[in-house]
Amino acid sequence: MDTQVTTATTTEQPDTTTTARRTSSFLRFAIALQTLTIFLQAVSAGLLLTAHYGETLHGIGARVMYAASMLYVLAAVLAWKPGGGPVRPVWQATGFLVLASVQVVLGIAHVPSVHLPLGVAMFGLSVLALARR
Repeated sequence: MDTQVTTATTTEQPDTTTTARRTSSFLRFAIALQTLTIFLQAVSAGLLLTAHYGETLHGIGARVMYAASMLYVLAAVLAWKPGGGPVRPVWQATGFLVLASVQVVLGIAHVPSVHLPLGVAMFGLSVLALARR
């Protein structure tokens, strides 16, 4: 009597909930980083009025805040496309990047009457986005 032994092979697929959780955590981190950098921009704006190094600090902070906004877009795309998440965070992140671009232009043009209120609005919107995550 011949006995036949068959082995079952399984293909391991990544756990979709783990992937979704990881991309969601990255998205939450990106929003938190953006919120923190916007807050630090408000602090460095105050230093513009009181310290000689305030302008330098605010300029460096602007670049960091812009990079954080780009990271937010990347995190939103990664949470949406491969993770199968909603597209809404991508639009929100893109909106923040547009607002950050407007902030840079207004800051370079020295238009504080729009630059400051827009910065406050961006901080509030960023806190709101963080609270939703």
